[in-house]
Amino acid sequence: MKLTNFYAKIPLIAAALLYITTWIAPSPAMAEAPKILFEIEVPLVIGSQVTVLHDGQKFEVGRINALPTKTRYPSYTASAWGQKGEVCATAVNAIHMLVSVENNKGRTMSIIPQQTIAPAAGAGASIVVSSKAGEDIFGAWAPPAGSEIFVKKAKTEILAPLSKELLPKAGDSIIIKVYAKKLPYMVEIENRPGGRVTVWDEHGYRVAARVIRPVGGTGRFEGTLFQKNSAIRANHSGVIDVSTSARGSIGGFQIIPWDHALSSKEMQGAWSMSQWMVIAPIDGTSKLGATFPLFKGALVSGTADNETLWDIWSTYGRKSLILARFLGSEWEKLPNLVGRSDSALMDLTHIRIYYPFVEEPQKDFK
Repeated sequence: MKLTNFYAKIPLIAAALLYITTWIAPSPAMAEAPKILFEIEVPLVIGSQVTVLHDGQKFEVGRINALPTKTRYPSYTASAWGQKGEVCATAVNAIHMLVSVENNKGRTMSIIPQQTIAPAAGAGASIVVSSKAGEDIFGAWAPPAGSEIFVKKAKTEILAPLSKELLPKAGDSIIIKVYAKKLPYMVEIENRPGGRVTVWDEHGYRVAARVIRPVGGTGRFEGTLFQKNSAIRANHSGVIDVSTSARGSIGGFQIIPWDHALSSKEMQGAWSMSQWMVIAPIDGTSKLGATFPLFKGALVSGTADNETLWDIWSTYGRKSLILARFLGSEWEKLPNLVGRSDSALMDLTHIRIYYPFVEEPQKDFK
């Protein structure tokens, strides 16, 4: 081949190589699908078993006692910040599922335990299961906010996202998929105006937010009745609810994003009461609600003391844990604080919230 002919064909060769490279390169659609950690199946059949599927093993976690007759609209304000067809709140006393957002207000359906206090669920808008509050899908198997929800029609294996147009009916099943993902190790909060909210993960640390208003007291947040001290009671787009009381007593405080405190009518008391910590994004303009890893996709109420999962690491790793420091003290659990006390946490200087994990830490370390 003459050299001049070779150079003339370079554009054709380059085009062919580009075509081949494009054809064999993985597209986003071909990328590896996220790994499912476990799936919750909730059949809408009275007396049927609620099950959890993990790695081919099926666990029975309660029976269906009652079915919903409607959805709740409008639901609580922060529900509208989630994505339809996802869990918008996870708690010891309820799981709220976002059906749709209409006129900037959320429409929800809930799953609640037989005995609970869950005013956000709304009368008649819940699937009632036999599990105890704080256990099963409200404890060890709790799905984080942001988990995907599907409807499986009766006598089929076809799944479609939950929506206003596809509400589950008697005989259908709800499927909640919980995906395995790398979570931070912990978040550390300096309880003072301007205090750093620092997220620690495998890459080191980063300041994710700042404290606008520190917490100084505890209040009667009813769902804490079903959670132990120093643990997450609930997490959704607009709250991290912390229990400061033993199971069977009521007491706790809440951490909320500034957008919830600014825009939600029911949260205006957070600016004058000591039971809420208000945090804001670093840039002072962004929305903090419904963002990972504080208000979506990570925190859960976790394994109750009498529960076990598939191995020791998952059982221990999914236990909720919160530690604190008071005026330079060592890290310790929160004191047992019951009911309302406007000054019970005035000496609290630091909070650590530990994220759940399910595998042996550093198992791949060499």
